[in-house]
Amino acid sequence: MTTITTPARFPDLIAAEWIKLWSLRSTRWLLGIGAVVLIGLSVHGSAGTYADWPTYTPRERAGYDPMTEILDTATAALLLIGAGSVGALTIVGEYATGLIRPTLAAVPTRHRLAAAKLTLVAGVMLAFGALVVLVSFAASQAILSGRQLDVSLTDPGVLRVLAADTLLAPIAALAGMGLGALLRHTAATVVAVCAVLVVVPSFFKPTVYQWANDLYATVPLYVWRNCLSQLHPRVSDALPTISGSWAVFVLWPLIAALLTVFAVHRRDV
Repeated sequence: MTTITTPARFPDLIAAEWIKLWSLRSTRWLLGIGAVVLIGLSVHGSAGTYADWPTYTPRERAGYDPMTEILDTATAALLLIGAGSVGALTIVGEYATGLIRPTLAAVPTRHRLAAAKLTLVAGVMLAFGALVVLVSFAASQAILSGRQLDVSLTDPGVLRVLAADTLLAPIAALAGMGLGALLRHTAATVVAVCAVLVVVPSFFKPTVYQWANDLYATVPLYVWRNCLSQLHPRVSDALPTISGSWAVFVLWPLIAALLTVFAVHRRDV
């Protein structure tokens, strides 16, 4: 008698990946401690601004952007590293422990397995980013309201900045998955995540060479820092545009997802 097996339903694959994700102690620690640290840094920065505001010069006051209290460059870097590491561990961990073999035996259609991993990680990190950003926004603006420096959700540019801040987490997580699928080594992948997402882009700054500016404008941290994180982005040929920055935010996770599916599907265990 021939036994006919039917492919696992996609929701079942998502559920299985959910169990594996939360069975990793490192995931719970990274997300839990990460949320507390990021929100705490936002509150600390806002309180510092509140206390120091009387000492600000007129020029400093004119250039102040209250949205920077949610995520500044340093806290954005921490978010990228943490989210990228979570994404990397979801795939590298299975290769390191050998769990990938029984997983592929149960789900031989590798592209569906990779798609389930990507969908779950993107959803979890999107929720994580939204939680951190919205709580930080509410707390920081409550503190700044004592100096009449706060902004509301209906003010121009606020929702755009909040969306950009939130999307940093899933973008970094999917980039981490792509690097993990290629390298399949925990330490090497984490180092690569830090280098690609944070360390190298940190040295980028506008130059007189337009080709360099165009190259920099393809990196998420750079376009976020110089455009999407600002209520009123500066307009210059040397700086990213809003539309171009959103294109980068779309292309990076898309390319990372395709890279993950290709690596899982084509490479041996």
